[in-house]
Amino acid sequence: MERPDPATIPLTPGVYLYKDARGRVIYVGKARVLRRRVLSYFRPEGLPVKTRAMLAHAHSLDFLTTTTEKEALLLEASLIKKYRPRYNIVLRDDKQYVLFRLDVKQPFPRLEIVRNARRDGARYFGPFTSAQAARETWKLIHRAFGLRRCSDRAMHNRVRPCLYHHMGQCPAPCMGDVSPEQYRVAVERVCAILEGRAGPLLRTLRAEMEAAAEELEFERAARLRDQITAVERTVERQAAILPAGGDMDAIGLAEVEKGLGLGVVFVRNGAVTDGRTFFWPGLSFEDAPELLSSFLSQFYGTVTPPPRILVPWLPPDMLAGEEDEETPGGNAADDTPDGRAVLEQALSERRGGPVRVVAPQNTADNQLVDMAASNAREEARRRRGQEGEALLARVGKALGLPEAPGRVECVDVSHTGGKQTRVGMVVYVDGRPAKEDYRIYSMPDSADDYATLHAWVARRLESGPPWPDLLLIDGGRGQLTAVGRALTEAGEEGLFPLAAIAKARDEDGHADRRAGNVADRIFVPGRVNPLPLREGSPELLFLQQVRDATHRFAIGRHRRARRGAALSGELMRLPGVGPATARLLWDRFGSVEAMSAASEAELRELPGVGPAKAASLREKLRRLAGG
Repeated sequence: MERPDPATIPLTPGVYLYKDARGRVIYVGKARVLRRRVLSYFRPEGLPVKTRAMLAHAHSLDFLTTTTEKEALLLEASLIKKYRPRYNIVLRDDKQYVLFRLDVKQPFPRLEIVRNARRDGARYFGPFTSAQAARETWKLIHRAFGLRRCSDRAMHNRVRPCLYHHMGQCPAPCMGDVSPEQYRVAVERVCAILEGRAGPLLRTLRAEMEAAAEELEFERAARLRDQITAVERTVERQAAILPAGGDMDAIGLAEVEKGLGLGVVFVRNGAVTDGRTFFWPGLSFEDAPELLSSFLSQFYGTVTPPPRILVPWLPPDMLAGEEDEETPGGNAADDTPDGRAVLEQALSERRGGPVRVVAPQNTADNQLVDMAASNAREEARRRRGQEGEALLARVGKALGLPEAPGRVECVDVSHTGGKQTRVGMVVYVDGRPAKEDYRIYSMPDSADDYATLHAWVARRLESGPPWPDLLLIDGGRGQLTAVGRALTEAGEEGLFPLAAIAKARDEDGHADRRAGNVADRIFVPGRVNPLPLREGSPELLFLQQVRDATHRFAIGRHRRARRGAALSGELMRLPGVGPATARLLWDRFGSVEAMSAASEAELRELPGVGPAKAASLREKLRRLAGG
């Protein structure tokens, strides 16, 4: 790529995006001053190998300006997650970690398992990487401490106690059988467990159990015994490491022969509660500074940060005053001399309190970093021990593609007798579903799948890049030909590779959809016979997985469209309800039952619905539902 004209580059903070000849984003970076940052890529010598490789593939450069450097940091992390650029260090982890939530403002709080923390005044405990382990703990706490399980709405509408009350696992606050003060004792004890303050709680419970036994209250003593067992089982997996307590995450790095591993240890109230490991093949410690900076901004974009994040050392871009105007790639130090302050400000806003990113300051800190690094090393060794080619590389080789298909799109046509025709498209990026990129295309009613696919190609071209490295079509040679012809007629022949996947034929020549059939056929342009992919091979199983996901998505959206059409017809029979209002109701609630249960306040949230219309709608919907 040639050096751009400096006059075309803004002098503001922002994000820059390098794109290849096909319009795909291959690198995203941020800058405090975009012009200075971008021009540093085009100096005559001294560029890192990865940066030179990126520039060799770059064809164009776009900019998105921001008001502040913090906004650029957040935008960079968002775009990396969206595009997963080839030359960025990408955190391939969309997992939402599990948290416990207790709304202590309520008189009878309910212990919930959630995926996201909100600024709602509730208490949150975690994170936990295993949802199954968290649910087991949740059940154990409920059996021992008897918090309510029903929702607020169900509790307020009950006329008799639930089954859990009769099992001795709920004190029935719905019936007024327990006072808020009595219930609060159980809530405080559950908080102590989840905070890791088990020692004082266990001493209190044992004293109460002994007192109950001396007073011959054996039933109460048995309940306390069960609570003691529950507390011990809950905390037995936690390792105390900070006698003074405290919440923090510790991060460690480990290099092995084939890549770089990163480990995170979660410490809550002085005890190690959980951890997570990651691995990036092909990286070395030369890439560690960029990896560490990128990880912090990406990982804590979805996970609520603790007040202290411990890193093995501070990357150069976080050390104020250490400027190097000739350091391109990643988060350059010349652009962010106060990079740590910018990152801490962004993390503090997400947490709703101060967050500090620090290097080890004592023996305990070093012990935590070493523990995280050890976990990362074990993960790296496990990955290194895996043999054989990567799955996507095998898929690319089997289909004769020039490289492994990083982005795979698959389409399927669905209709009923030519009505409510839909084309569903799912997207897999690096072998995993990218559900945010799934699309449904409403097409003209037609029972001709070939014509529908031919028309769909124009819609896909209008959407623009990123283009797939492989477009998989649910169908046979006919569907493949229809798509190929449409691309040729649009002047885009060869824009992206094509393949079609068709069910094997049974004895009568029909598609064999019997359960357990794995002998699907794969067609590619320019070849009459299907490819000789072995039944049950990893590459064929992957293509089948993508096809099946597309089929489920297309069928589901098609059925939803049919339900929507029927529901809209029912709604429009009501006086004063036209197509626009019917569509709003359907999109918001999805069923007559949900609409009839909606309050006037919920109906007023619909665009164009005021108090009077909301009251009228509520009455009409209740009559429609037979209420």
